[in-house]
Amino acid sequence: MKAAVFSEFGGPEVVHLAEVEPPVPGPGEVRIAVRAAAMNHLDLWVRRGLLPKTSMPHIGGSDVAGVVDAVGPGVEAVEPGTRVVVDPSVDYHWYDGVSTAFHLPRPEFRILGEHSQGGFAEHFVAPAANLVEIPEDVPFEAAAATSLASVTAWRGLMVRGGLRAGERVLITGASGGVSTLAIQIALLAGAEVFAVTSGEANVERVRGLGAHVVYDRLRTDWAKGVWLDSGKRGVDLAFDAVGQAVWAPCLRALAVRGRLVTYGATTGAAGDTEIRLVFWRQLSILGSTMGNPEDYRRVMSLVFRGKIKPIIHAVLPLEEARRAHEMLEEGAVFGKVVLKPGEP
Repeated sequence: MKAAVFSEFGGPEVVHLAEVEPPVPGPGEVRIAVRAAAMNHLDLWVRRGLLPKTSMPHIGGSDVAGVVDAVGPGVEAVEPGTRVVVDPSVDYHWYDGVSTAFHLPRPEFRILGEHSQGGFAEHFVAPAANLVEIPEDVPFEAAAATSLASVTAWRGLMVRGGLRAGERVLITGASGGVSTLAIQIALLAGAEVFAVTSGEANVERVRGLGAHVVYDRLRTDWAKGVWLDSGKRGVDLAFDAVGQAVWAPCLRALAVRGRLVTYGATTGAAGDTEIRLVFWRQLSILGSTMGNPEDYRRVMSLVFRGKIKPIIHAVLPLEEARRAHEMLEEGAVFGKVVLKPGEP
């Protein structure tokens, strides 16, 4: 089968198309004929060698949708021909679904496409338990583009952040895949959305998603703008994956008893924290990443019902996987980039 592979860590130039042996599903697994696989910043970090336990040669891609074409021993509930999208987390036990207790992932926790071979290929193997059936009227591209991004946005905003109707929320990096979905989830929850992006074109696109107030970080002091535009109250919740470059202004933009939910650090991990601001305003700093199976199925049901929709910047053939990496590296993507293997 054809796959987008890299055999050493580095820039986009290490990614190339190769012929590899198709995977064979083991016990409890299925094989999927891939119809769409979406890019994430996770794919860049894996390719750069920033994350441990990456097997070589490696096929990236955690967001996968396609058709089941083979089942492994012990799989009875999944029929070949079923249209599915794949929950990319395995052995993820943060939340038991009953109490409000949070737990760390088990030591064997894996992300498909990071700790295993991924979906930037014609075929992909995943645990049968991770499959969610896609309705016939939902395109494969839409399912793949919302997978990891939507569950990350849902858990960060609704579970960790506890966003409520009538609250004010700040979403940074508003042109990204997670953020474009977070804006929609926040609006669905009844929140007032403040968003930060870069460039006049992106400002207009983010407004088009329904954000109430949008700032161009290249042209304005957006933290001051948030303060003034909120009636000098600040926002109740800030949702951020940009990290170091916006950490201090995110804290300044928070209201008394405000919450900052961080789910990434794309510009660096050394955030400058004014400690006196934290205790005087009684702020909370919360971490979040991905989500558990209940989170995943809940948010994907919103996608299937058309309540939230992915913003797809480009759909490229698998042969252009290197270009997809370049596009994400350049920061020129609004929403998601999706790769499509050739269909039989």
